[in-house]
Amino acid sequence: MDLASIIGLGVCIAMMLMGIVTGDDGIAGIRYFYDFKSVLITFGGAFFATLASNSLKDFIAGLKSFLLIFKSPTQNVPEMISKIIELSNVARKEGLLSLEEVSGELEDQFLKKGILLIVDGTDPELVRGIMETELVSTDERHKKKIQFWSDLGAMGPAWGMIGTLIGLILMLQNMSDASTIGPSMSVALITTFYGSVLANWICTPTSSKLKVNNDQEIMVKEIMIEGLLSIQAGENPRVIEEKLKSFLAPADRAAASSEGGEEDG
Repeated sequence: MDLASIIGLGVCIAMMLMGIVTGDDGIAGIRYFYDFKSVLITFGGAFFATLASNSLKDFIAGLKSFLLIFKSPTQNVPEMISKIIELSNVARKEGLLSLEEVSGELEDQFLKKGILLIVDGTDPELVRGIMETELVSTDERHKKKIQFWSDLGAMGPAWGMIGTLIGLILMLQNMSDASTIGPSMSVALITTFYGSVLANWICTPTSSKLKVNNDQEIMVKEIMIEGLLSIQAGENPRVIEEKLKSFLAPADRAAASSEGGEEDG
């Protein structure tokens, strides 16, 4: 589980609730922040306007992608670099064909596919083309989900404002009783509150987290492509290691040092 997402979202809602219950009415103040019609306008409008912007299949996939922010990233960049250096040493000592046996132990299907292409003697440019096509396709699929949450985040405040305007119009039509103006204004503002909460508590963090996870996955796949092509070209494992470390921030490069970086000559 990704603790950052759990803690972040949990603390956000806790701070909002604390702000409400520490008011003059205490915990009873929560009742002021619920209005069924406001929920209907804000959340119903935002979600169904987003549905109108997508196919039903993409809409459902977008909703399901919310759960992805709670999964810990499976890609460890330094670990992947070390694995590629290990493969380069195997290939240098025993030949490219020896990688076919090693590929059976790999869990990453993208890396496994690249190795099998190399073992089959595929032209390097064709290997790059096939791998980069899959990388681009993966990136596009992920960006659809990221855009889904960005769109929903934009719809929330917009429909909150629509709800507020509806409430204000209805309130202005009944100004004869001054005692009802305060409660009516409060209800009108609740929709704006709901829209802001939807956008800033759920949608923006989800969109940002999915983007971070996508960027990391794409970087790992780019490292795999460069590493596999370097192995196919017969480059020195030390050279490959230094090339792949250039993808990392200086502080992370020490973690990518591999025991397989030494060459037997």
